Order: sequence, then structure tokens, then C-alpha cells
Amino acid sequence: MEKMMGLLRIHVKRGVNLAVRDVVSSDPYVVVRMGKQKLKTRVIKKNVNPEWNDDLTLSVADPSLPVKLAVYDRDRFSFDDKMGDAEFEIGPFLNAVKMRLQGLPDGTIIARVQASRQNCLSQESCIIWSNGKVVQDMFLRLRNVETGEVELQLEWIDMHSDMII
Repeated sequence: MEKMMGLLRIHVKRGVNLAVRDVVSSDPYVVVRMGKQKLKTRVIKKNVNPEWNDDLTLSVADPSLPVKLAVYDRDRFSFDDKMGDAEFEIGPFLNAVKMRLQGLPDGTIIARVQASRQNCLSQESCIIWSNGKVVQDMFLRLRNVETGEVELQLEWIDMHSDMII
């Protein structure tokens, strides 16, 4: 059994301009995977700009694994349609967590991750100090689809405050 480092809470905020899969709209939900773990948000009916505001928590044992995200359109009578996918690395975020920062002013930017061809970011992603925690806001551009982005926020949950990462 791999040693667990801690928990990664992914706050799936919203989808923006998602693809239409049911005539005029879609019933989207997000599936997040990391290694063998798989979590889902709730389905938002008839909305291509859904506000999920769901918290999904993954346990992190291997920080080199990417977090994979896929958006699906819920269909009652057939297989759910895929509405794009994205993935991201948690390395830069974990490096910021490992700094063990304390007492920074709220909103201090610890690191910036640039959008590039190698990642799915649609714009620069800042890792910031917020309410005594390290968080990272991301806008992910969905791949394999004509349109759509997903906004989410990462937050680290330490299992033991004295644990060495």
C-alpha cells in the first residue's frame, strides 16, 4: 500500500460555454479521476453554463499522477455523451504546499502556472494563500470538443499537521 500524502479537495465551481448535446442544451456532470479513484459531481439539468459548486476529495499517494477530468451529458435512454476532457498536474501545487508557509497576507500569490500546449489551462493559474491555506484556481479548456471550460479550485488537506511530505 502506498503511503498517503494527504487529501486534495477539488472544488468544481462551474462550466462555461459547454457543448450542446441534447438539441438545445445539455445535462452536464463532471467525472474526476486520479489513478484508480473516480468521483462525480451532480448533474445540472438543461444548462451549458452549470454551477456545480461540488467538493470532490481525492487521496494523494502518487503526486506524479495527473488528475483527469471529463464532462458528460446525462442521457436517460442511451449512453451519456462525452462533452470534452482535460487533465492537470498537481506538482506545482504540492510544491507550494511543501513550503509550509505561515501567516501570509490573504491573497498573496505563491506561484503562477502558465497556460501552455502541455497543459489544459485556458489562462494563467495562480497558487495563492487564502484563509490560512494554499489554494489554486484553474480554468481548464476542455479537449476533444468544440467548446467549453471548467473552473475549479484545489485545496490541500493535511492528514497530520506534523507529517513530512
